[in-house]
Amino acid sequence: MNISQASLFLFISLLAFTACGQNAKHESKSVVETKKLSLGVERTSVYFPKLEGKRIAFVGNHTSLLGKKHLVDSLLNADFQITKVFSPEHGFRGKADAGEKVKDGKDTKTGLPIYSLYGNNKKPSSEQLKNIDLILFDIQDVGARFYTYISTLHYVMEAAAEANIPILVLDRPNPNGHYVDGPVLVEKFQSFVGMHPIPVVHGMTIGEYAKMINGEKWLKNGLKAQLEVIACENYEHKDSYQVRVPPSPNLPNMAAIYLYPSLCFFEGTPISVGRGTTKPFQQFGHPALTEYQYHFVPKPSPGAKSPKLQGKKCLGKDLSDRPIGSLKAKAELDLTYLIDVYREYPDKNNFFTSFFSLLAGTDELQKQIKAGQSESEIRASWQSELEAFKKVREKYLLYP
Repeated sequence: MNISQASLFLFISLLAFTACGQNAKHESKSVVETKKLSLGVERTSVYFPKLEGKRIAFVGNHTSLLGKKHLVDSLLNADFQITKVFSPEHGFRGKADAGEKVKDGKDTKTGLPIYSLYGNNKKPSSEQLKNIDLILFDIQDVGARFYTYISTLHYVMEAAAEANIPILVLDRPNPNGHYVDGPVLVEKFQSFVGMHPIPVVHGMTIGEYAKMINGEKWLKNGLKAQLEVIACENYEHKDSYQVRVPPSPNLPNMAAIYLYPSLCFFEGTPISVGRGTTKPFQQFGHPALTEYQYHFVPKPSPGAKSPKLQGKKCLGKDLSDRPIGSLKAKAELDLTYLIDVYREYPDKNNFFTSFFSLLAGTDELQKQIKAGQSESEIRASWQSELEAFKKVREKYLLYP
C-alpha cells in the first residue's frame, strides 16, 4: 500500500467509525456499540491489498458507501484501477423508477463508463469484461427474493465464471435477516423477480447468498465463480441494522424495509402501495376499497414518475405509525393485508395479475386466497419446504 493509500485508509476508517456511531443512535445503539460492527466495505486492510495492480470492474450503486463517501471515489483517490461500473435496477446513483429501463452512460463525477444491468442487458457481456482482472461487488440488499439486486448478483457471478474472472463481494447486514418465511419458488415461475428455489424472505446477507448460488450450482451449466466474500465483523442475524441510505427510491426508511416483503404482493394486483407519496410501502389503497376511511393520492415524484392510480383518491390503510420495534419483532410475512383487501375488493376476477404469481413464486398463494383460506392455513402449507430450505441455508451462513 503506497502513502496515498495508507493516508486514505486512516481517513476513511475514521469516517466509517463516525458514521457507525451516528447510525447506531437511530436503532440498536447498544448492539453496535458493544459489538463494534464492521461492514465488509469498512475492512479495507483486508481487501485493499487484493485490489493492487488489478483492473477492476465495479458493481454497485448509491448504497456502495465507505463512511460518507462513495466507494468508487475512495478507490480512485487511492489510485486503484477502477475501469468501468455496472449498475443494477434504479441505476448507479439510485434515482431510476422501479422497472424503469436504465441506459448505459458515463458517470458525471468520475467519467467512468457505466453499463446498466437492468433492462435488455442483465448480464455483463464478454466484450464488457475484456481486460478486467477482478470484479468488485458492493450493494445493500433487503433480504426479499423479489428485490432484484440478488438477481443482478446471479448474472454477474455467471459472467465472472464464464470469463474466469474472480469476484470479490463486500458483505453488508441484511435488515430482514432475522427470519425466513414465505412460499418457496417453483421453477416454472422463475423470473428476474425470483430466480432461485428460495422463500420470499431468505434470511441471508448478500455474501451468504452468493455462497449459496455457487454451492447449489445455480449458475448456467453448473458453473462456479471464483468467489471471495469479505464478511462483516461482529454481526448476527438477530441484530437490528439501520441501513445507511435508502436502498431504492421507494424504500425510504426502516418501516418501509420491514413492511416491504409483505406489501410487495400488492404490486401484482390493482392496489397501490403508496408509490408517488411520502409513504411508499407504508400504506396501501384503492378507490374501490370503500370500507376504509384513510386515503392518499399518488402523484408523480422522484422514483415514481408514473405511479399506479396516479391522481386518484385511494382508500386504504396507513401503516407508517407502527413502532419500528414491533415491525421487526413480527418476524414473519403478514398476509392479513392481502387477505383482507381481497375480501373487500369488488372485482375479484381481476384482482390477481400474472405478475402476482411471479412475485409469490407460485400460483398456489392466489388459489389459497381465492379459496378463503386463513393466514394460518396458508402458512402451514409452506412449512415443510421452509424447513428443507433452512437446512440448505445453514451450509452457507457466515454469521450466527
